[in-house]
Amino acid sequence: MIRIHHTEKGVTIPVASFTRKAIREAFLQLLDERMLSEITVKDIVERCGINRNSFYYHYRDLPALIEEIVQEEADAVIAGHASLHDMVDCFDAVVSFVTHRKRAILHIFRSVNRDVFERYLMKTCRYFVDTYLTAALLGDPVDPKDREAAVHFYACTCFGLVIDWLSQGMPEQTVPACRRIFAFKAGQAEELARQLHKLHT
Repeated sequence: MIRIHHTEKGVTIPVASFTRKAIREAFLQLLDERMLSEITVKDIVERCGINRNSFYYHYRDLPALIEEIVQEEADAVIAGHASLHDMVDCFDAVVSFVTHRKRAILHIFRSVNRDVFERYLMKTCRYFVDTYLTAALLGDPVDPKDREAAVHFYACTCFGLVIDWLSQGMPEQTVPACRRIFAFKAGQAEELARQLHKLHT
């Protein structure tokens, strides 16, 4: 029998779920305040009012907590973008992944755990580009290798632009400039889709 520890909006939440949520929220609060290298497990448990054993019961270490948070952020953004109409939409969706928790993501990006963020950033880039190209192809048969090459090309384009933006500290003027570039190239992906279809037929 799972003990109930907390009630939220009339719904009872199991102890384990509530504790994990408290740990994540405390960590994200701290990430908004300071660099990742300045945050310890001690800081987290003091912020959410639990002991160290409780933290290690739920997470192996800080990197495990970071990965869970980044993965959940990526999955949430993906779930919120079921359809995309052009590459501008793809880019905007990727940017939303980064800006939802702007300071926290920037602090993770500037840490030794940057690889975790980059892995899920590429995951979101690939998902959005793949979703868009699927719609652009309209079910037309395409060689799987050609399709993968197209997805990889456009995903790397989005990924590279966002990484460069983060490296500069996320200046506000960069995103509109990148959106204009994709707008200038409107129809390019659709043309690529048509060419891939011709190669396959």
